[in-house]
Amino acid sequence: MEQLVNKYAQKLITAGLAEKEGIFQPLVGGLDDTLVWNRTAHEADILKDVFKGLNINSLVFLKPKEPYAPLLAFLAQKAMEQNHCIEPKDCETRTFLHDLPIIKKFNADLIIQVLKKRKSVIIASPQKKDMPIIIAHGTVSPEQGFVTVSSVCFACFIKFFTDYLEQLRLNICSPQVHAVFDRALSFLKPAKKKLPNFSCPPFKNEKDVYSAIIKAGKQTVAYDLVDSYFGNISYLWNNTLYISQTGSSLDQLQGCIDPVPMDGSSSAGLTASSELSAHMKTLVRTNCRAILHGHPKFSVIMSMDCDPDEKAVCNFSGLCHIKCPKKRFIASTPIVPGEVGTGPTGLCNTLPPALEASSSAIVYGHGLFTTGKQNFSQAFASLLTIETHCREIYFQTIEKLRHQ
Repeated sequence: MEQLVNKYAQKLITAGLAEKEGIFQPLVGGLDDTLVWNRTAHEADILKDVFKGLNINSLVFLKPKEPYAPLLAFLAQKAMEQNHCIEPKDCETRTFLHDLPIIKKFNADLIIQVLKKRKSVIIASPQKKDMPIIIAHGTVSPEQGFVTVSSVCFACFIKFFTDYLEQLRLNICSPQVHAVFDRALSFLKPAKKKLPNFSCPPFKNEKDVYSAIIKAGKQTVAYDLVDSYFGNISYLWNNTLYISQTGSSLDQLQGCIDPVPMDGSSSAGLTASSELSAHMKTLVRTNCRAILHGHPKFSVIMSMDCDPDEKAVCNFSGLCHIKCPKKRFIASTPIVPGEVGTGPTGLCNTLPPALEASSSAIVYGHGLFTTGKQNFSQAFASLLTIETHCREIYFQTIEKLRHQ
């Protein structure tokens, strides 16, 4: 357990959510025979009582670093004035988190009360308004808390930047909102533009296929093109689809790739990504071999950008992610509705036609899918190029609206 708590504390640092030293150090605790922590901290005294009140084996405590700190602090403050919940609209929040509860005090009883119903709790920290705290638990491994904390930061980033654009369009931004945006922007890392090198087929054997998938997954995480590690990846070789398993870490795919025969002759797909059917239908319709799916922030943000006048009269308001009828594009990349799974509004129905017409597609509030005819080089280049373009469009639009 000691190894695990240290591992996921380091992953929070590597992900840019925490720092090795100072006030933004993560605190990760794990319970096996004894309760162990990645470091000594006075907060552990209260968190020990949280362990006693819940059936869990791990906790992650994080004061997120910039640019997340001011965004979470602002959203938490607004939520405290209303229903004590932040309600992001991105896919991962709808699917896994539902909403993000807020409490005022770092108190074991309050934390326990929330974590009995939700995966995370945000403490608004009124004494230090720019220092919110996120706490998340795990019942199997500290990995669960790491994923939840990462997803909370991602969701709040998406929500604030999406809300800011919408409020600018409506001309209702307050000076406080402008100030929070400017502060967060000053800490935003520049986009990576240099592409990594990928192996080119023909792959000689399964080992080459696995190696290519593992490398592409690691690069997708390294380039910050995912939320936490969410996303999926696949490659078609010898009429078998090699696809990342559901819930697997894209940067740790060794042993987490399922070979699924295209003819359905095996049950290997039972543990495959929940978007297996969308991948298989896409391959049949496009004749591509590689599919890469990430959750790059600005692609998700721009997928939810909508003209306020159109939104006001839309019959599908609130159901945009599954029923948006408008054909929208970022350059030549279509934006489509769809939800995870195989239902009537599932991605298996909305995504393959879009990828047949274009080598890329953004799913509303969810993320970006790209394809490669032969290898991951084209798919990754498209993923990075489209995200960079969405980022540029976002800030160009912001600049224009702020100077109107």
